[in-house]
Amino acid sequence: MTEDPVLGELDGGVAVARLNRPEERNALSPDLMEQLAALVERWDADPGIKCIVIAGGDDFFAAGNDIRVMAERSFGDALLQPSARFWARMAGCGTPLIAAVSGYALGGGCELALLCDLVVASETAEFGQPEILLGIIPGGGATQRIARVVGRQRAMELILTGRRIHAEEALALGLVNQMARKRKWLPQALELAQVVARRPPIAARLAKQAVLAAEETGLEAGLAQERRLYELSMATEDRVEGMRAFLEKRRPHFKGR
Repeated sequence: MTEDPVLGELDGGVAVARLNRPEERNALSPDLMEQLAALVERWDADPGIKCIVIAGGDDFFAAGNDIRVMAERSFGDALLQPSARFWARMAGCGTPLIAAVSGYALGGGCELALLCDLVVASETAEFGQPEILLGIIPGGGATQRIARVVGRQRAMELILTGRRIHAEEALALGLVNQMARKRKWLPQALELAQVVARRPPIAARLAKQAVLAAEETGLEAGLAQERRLYELSMATEDRVEGMRAFLEKRRPHFKGR
């Protein structure tokens, strides 16, 4: 019996999606992408889930797209391939996403990690966009997301050479939020996810929207978007509870309302 390419589990307000194609280095097959996107969308619609972690295994987060499948595609096939919808579906998730990366995160695997809002990487992790070595360019957002984080010159170097970078360099460049000791990468990612899950969920989703607006708009439009989202947060019960708890010197009890 073939195992599912993605395994899902829940831990309180945190949901974990484990990529599960170890024999294929967690390559992003069409089945894996469909199952992962559907799972994330279902969790995103569940108000009880406050944070989503996407993880691979110790040796591979995801080693890119399935090259054996891609090699057989014609130009017409590429135009009709559902992978483009996968990236849009994942980017549409309003719940905070954390990538827990160990081992190789290459090509589409690197893009999947960078699509997430936070990245926790093992000291063994390697990131890279080797598409140029196959005669193509990244198609899941790397050229845009890397440039926005590290700047044009560094992005050009990484995309045009296809070289890999270790977790330490990725941390220095700002592509990674935290670096973990070997074998501690998933517990550290889950610990971070639990911190996010304890925050008021409406405010967390609004904050995510506001930060993403900085990538998608100019400063004036981004500031206007931030103000609108701030005003929405002021209208929540969680805002009242948070401020009362602060004044009363107690822990708040957020209800997502």
